[in-house]
Amino acid sequence: MPAGRPTDFSEAIADAICERIANGESLRAICADDDMPAKSSVFKWLSLHETFADQYARAREAQADALFDDILNIADTPLVGQKTKATSDGKLETTEGDMIEHRRLQVDARKWMASKLQPKKYGDKTQLTGDAENPIVTVNKIELIALSSHDDSEG
Repeated sequence: MPAGRPTDFSEAIADAICERIANGESLRAICADDDMPAKSSVFKWLSLHETFADQYARAREAQADALFDDILNIADTPLVGQKTKATSDGKLETTEGDMIEHRRLQVDARKWMASKLQPKKYGDKTQLTGDAENPIVTVNKIELIALSSHDDSEG
């Protein structure tokens, strides 16, 4: 039997894929491994195997929690690196310090992903309010708190 990427569905491989996703890995990174199927095979499996599709959906939800944990770790752990820039006289100047911009990008990317994977848990909170005299408007959580405290003070 020739060696190569698996194409036939296997519960063991499906379990491994879901476990790795739940731990925060991307499907792209998982499928880059030689012993894993191509992404196209995984998508095919998802359409053909309902149990795997359910397991995969739960793994994606768990991935949001893993991303949240990553955010805390990234925010709490300085990353020392070097920056090089050209000075006005054309010389290169290298400085060493915390790579705050890089860490901010990492945090923002994970916040965005978590909000898409579990919008009710990690997404922006919005609520529709209104009545016959006041049209429905979208308000964020802070505005909603302000509106409800204003209503309480009028009562």
